[in-house]
Amino acid sequence: MTPIAVSPASSSRRLWALPLGVALGFSLSRIGFTDYGELHRMFVFADLRLFLVFMGAVLVTGLGTLALGRWRTLPKKRVHRGAVAGGVLFGVGWAIAGACPGAAFAQLGEGKLTALVSIAGIVFGSAAFLMGTRRRDLSSAGSSVALQRPEACG
Repeated sequence: MTPIAVSPASSSRRLWALPLGVALGFSLSRIGFTDYGELHRMFVFADLRLFLVFMGAVLVTGLGTLALGRWRTLPKKRVHRGAVAGGVLFGVGWAIAGACPGAAFAQLGEGKLTALVSIAGIVFGSAAFLMGTRRRDLSSAGSSVALQRPEACG
């Protein structure tokens, strides 16, 4: 098995991952994104505070993307039809569990063991997505992936 080369830039990014993840988890907890009641009030539009915080984060991210010039490097692709169904499923899961992936780990950090159910759902959903993607990639390759006889391979 060939070892994977790690560039200095990628190791520097990895060093920042833990402190930034802890900061994100702390922020999510402090804002209220880890509280089921707060999220419920947001989803039924009884309290728009979290919704406005979320929209503010989206706005800041978009402005940062523009400021860094990354907008030009984003690939122009059509929306995959599965993205709509996946987005709806994600939203329903978020509303039922009271946690998106980042908040689930923050909940676990708070000692809320019910977050383990959400994390199990995240792992299951990710695995299902990967299996579906592999199946789609293999079926779209069609005959180009056809098995060859050993003597034809050289």
